[in-house]
Amino acid sequence: MKAIILAAGRGSRMKELTEEIPKCLLEVEDKALLDRQIESLRGAGIDEIAIVTGYKRELLIDRGLFEFNNPRWSETNMVSSLACGEEWLEDDICIVSYSDIFYDSDAVLSLIQDSADLAVTYDPNWLQLWTSRFGDPLLDAETFRMDENSFLSEIGNKPSSIDQVEGQYMGLLRFTPTGWEKVVGLRQTLSPKESDSMHMTGTLQKLIESKQVAIKAIPYEGKWGEFDSEVDIKLYEKK
Repeated sequence: MKAIILAAGRGSRMKELTEEIPKCLLEVEDKALLDRQIESLRGAGIDEIAIVTGYKRELLIDRGLFEFNNPRWSETNMVSSLACGEEWLEDDICIVSYSDIFYDSDAVLSLIQDSADLAVTYDPNWLQLWTSRFGDPLLDAETFRMDENSFLSEIGNKPSSIDQVEGQYMGLLRFTPTGWEKVVGLRQTLSPKESDSMHMTGTLQKLIESKQVAIKAIPYEGKWGEFDSEVDIKLYEKK
């Protein structure tokens, strides 16, 4: 099993904090997000780790990781960056991690131990964290609904009530080659412009609607967080 970290984007919402470095090199408690991710992945037994680079590539290429580069990082979205690693995705099961999050090895292990072709981790206790970050948790929340078998029935839409958010998608996923094949097939039905702009949750929602692959939702109640603003850094350091 392998892992791919998606680190091509700049993270423009961090403003001046990412003028000189990619967002994944921002530090919490004197340790970069990227280093935390690598530790958690290796702690779960994954030694083959790749990083998809783009913005400030030169700061990421000398870290002992296999590199996939997205030269069009400023014009494309996250799924296009992930497609740069199709060599691995077509060949083996891959854990896929956003680069602006942190989590423990247990989150990775929960994905490793599952057998679904496509799976995501989620935080069932998301409400307190989102309230701390945004005041009104619905300001930045997306729908996340599951069926009775813990497979996703909806993700990534704008919720009108808390009841439509049964958990918080974390940005940590698992693809088998079969699961990735379904993503490739979906992208082939889109125009080049649509394909370039498609974000991850939008892709997952289209897969749900197509009914070509069931997406398993795996709860995770350990430490984790995502970084979208300077406020987040202060919040997680305080916690």
